[in-house]
Amino acid sequence: MNDFFDKTKQMLCLSMAGAAVMPFAGCSEQVKEQKPLNILYIMCDDHSYQTISAYDTTYIQTPNIDRIAADGVRFTNSFVANSISGPSRACMLTGKHSFTNGFTDNSSSFDGSQQTFPKLLQQQGYETAVIGKWHLTSDPTGFNHWDILIGQGDYYNPTFICNGEKVQRKGYATNVTTDLAIEWLSSQRDKNKPFCLLLHHKAPHRTWMPDTCDLDLFTDTNFPLPETFYDDYKGRRAASEQKMSISKDMDIIYDLKMADKDSTIHSRADLEEWGRRMYRTMDPEQKAAWDAHYDKVIAAFKAAGLKGKELDAWKFQQYMRDYLRVITSVDRNIGVVLDYLEANDLMDNTLIVYTSDQGFYMGEHGWFDKRFMYEESFRTPLLMRLPGGVKGDVIQLVQNIDYAPTILEAAGVPVPADIQGESLLPLLKGEQWNPKRDALYYHYYEYPAEHAVRPHYGVRTEQYKLIHFYGDNYSEWELFDLAADKNELNNIYGQAGTEQLTDSLKAKLRNLQIMYGEQQFIQE
Repeated sequence: MNDFFDKTKQMLCLSMAGAAVMPFAGCSEQVKEQKPLNILYIMCDDHSYQTISAYDTTYIQTPNIDRIAADGVRFTNSFVANSISGPSRACMLTGKHSFTNGFTDNSSSFDGSQQTFPKLLQQQGYETAVIGKWHLTSDPTGFNHWDILIGQGDYYNPTFICNGEKVQRKGYATNVTTDLAIEWLSSQRDKNKPFCLLLHHKAPHRTWMPDTCDLDLFTDTNFPLPETFYDDYKGRRAASEQKMSISKDMDIIYDLKMADKDSTIHSRADLEEWGRRMYRTMDPEQKAAWDAHYDKVIAAFKAAGLKGKELDAWKFQQYMRDYLRVITSVDRNIGVVLDYLEANDLMDNTLIVYTSDQGFYMGEHGWFDKRFMYEESFRTPLLMRLPGGVKGDVIQLVQNIDYAPTILEAAGVPVPADIQGESLLPLLKGEQWNPKRDALYYHYYEYPAEHAVRPHYGVRTEQYKLIHFYGDNYSEWELFDLAADKNELNNIYGQAGTEQLTDSLKAKLRNLQIMYGEQQFIQE
């Protein structure tokens, strides 16, 4: 999918300008009035674009997620505004950057009284629902139905809050979330109204606990170490100070499941307790399946006595196997939802979106987690299928603040002037797109925090990226030529010959900060 494919289906005498697709006067009587466009927005937590085979086949095949790409649009330059879960979700809901919507980091609480795209759809007669992970502290507003995990949620037998009431549900979180979505689609919603369903999976968030049926997948697979796995962070001070290293910070019990029965393996006290607690959330049948797999892994790990780079490599393999097992479950469940839409004749009037709340590190730079403005966490997968729309790749720079105006315009609902994102609907229809911005703005605020990533903001163009890390008595600039340095290893800020480029990028950065109301962060 390197170029736009030809449109395979044209709707004769139809206009897609409004919430309903209406025939023009004089069209054949055989052309029926189209139903209002439904919205199915599927978002996973920490799903890297590297582990969707529509983007990259190095690690895994994801045939069901790929169905959306094959019948729609794959955005190859899709990014977030703030690479961390809660703030990213707030940007998506409001179409505004974090500073404007007020949810800058995970210690915040989302102001549910503010304008969101589900509220605007609801006001125009849509039946709205959010099911799965919410992670915005305050209760959802603007939804006819909400059934959300508490906080991060548990992978096994999770507790949900269903319209204000706590309910514990037996099973694996990805399966349970999908079942709840199908139940709402099939029997709980008002079928006389168009729907907007936000289907938010917990998976594949840390700690990557697989479903019992997937535990033995990838057991004999050895994944290639990323070429930057042993990055020395030369010239990138903030990168050298983080605490998200697979080697140093990935916990042997909490993350890698080495909670042995005789408790001879120990790790950081708080993480060890959480790791052992996760096991206690399972029922006896689940524990038996878990033990049948991990007891063997634990025994082999103890016998090997690994140290140094051998231990680092083992951690990477264990991480990748568990993460990809979780992705396997996600993909299978996406297939269940798509099959439901097909079986119930909903594909021809439903906009389908698949994305993640941000990207994730699959060992690049030796890391897991996200937060940085570097490509692996700044980028996020984005697939959209618009009935009657184009198929293929979109290469323009897009951002998660663009989702809200896209969905509103697709539904025929006016986009408020204070939304900062740009509607992507023209790109879905193969039309000219003229955004107000000429680059992307990013701002990460959370510090100090678990992974010790310094607050920073920056600007990205098609070829260049300028980042400013800041704080009390802390100021570090980084500049990358992405065409010559795709792995962002060579910080050229301050090098002779980059003065004009730097000035140009700082001017773009200033303009974006003014546009988005962050003038107080302007620094030369």
